[in-house]
Amino acid sequence: MIKEIFTTTFNETESASENFRASENAKKFDFKVVIVCITVAISLLLINYCSSFEFTVNLVHLINSKSANAVNKFFYEGQFAQLYRLTHWNLVLTISYLLIPIFIIKIIFKEPLKNYGLNFKNGFKDYKLFLIMLLVMIPIVFTISFNTSFQTKYPFYQLNQNEPINYKFLIWEIEYFFQFFTLEFFFRGFLLHGLKNRFGYYSVFIMTIPYCMIHYAKPMPEAIAAIIAGIVLGTFALKSKNIWLEVFIHCSIAITMDLFALWQKKLLHF
Repeated sequence: MIKEIFTTTFNETESASENFRASENAKKFDFKVVIVCITVAISLLLINYCSSFEFTVNLVHLINSKSANAVNKFFYEGQFAQLYRLTHWNLVLTISYLLIPIFIIKIIFKEPLKNYGLNFKNGFKDYKLFLIMLLVMIPIVFTISFNTSFQTKYPFYQLNQNEPINYKFLIWEIEYFFQFFTLEFFFRGFLLHGLKNRFGYYSVFIMTIPYCMIHYAKPMPEAIAAIIAGIVLGTFALKSKNIWLEVFIHCSIAITMDLFALWQKKLLHF
């Protein structure tokens, strides 16, 4: 089944790409590929340098130093401070992963978003793949959860000892799931479908490079797994022409990681 999916997806994507490359449009300078690549570079740059709340604190200090203390208190003091810091990170990701690409697609390319994976047709047709991925990943995540670096990293919203899972943690998990939607749209939607006409199935491997790189700050096993995930999820996205299966796979694995991390730290109580 899996081999057939990869083979069929490869053949269909390569055939469509060959037809494009044989057309008159393909002989012209490909502004679309250039714009997609530059947009990806700019978006990842914004995330790297602007997603930290310290960036906003420093920026406010430069613009109006009198307001810096109030911003500091917003991110450092009070019961919602940790949630505000994480929400700031998520907001920058939403701008970079979702809003900027949508602007490019609708305003510059003048194309429908369904051409870039925001298409509900056949979204859950391959639900069996979702189940297979979960069956494969859950034992792997469980094994990795014994790693100290994994326990330190997850969940992003840190609970104190004896602190139960509360509404702030649940709010963050909802934000966290939305972040995976924006991420999937960026990599398996905008970047992948933006390059597939020119590079065919090999656009999956191009997309996998920056996708792996955003995992450099995470535990090494996760960064290695990102290479495999990039190829597998990229293939699924080309096959179905939408991102919803990948979103659900990503969210399911993420909540599994958080729950295993809490369990390992003896924080899984309500």
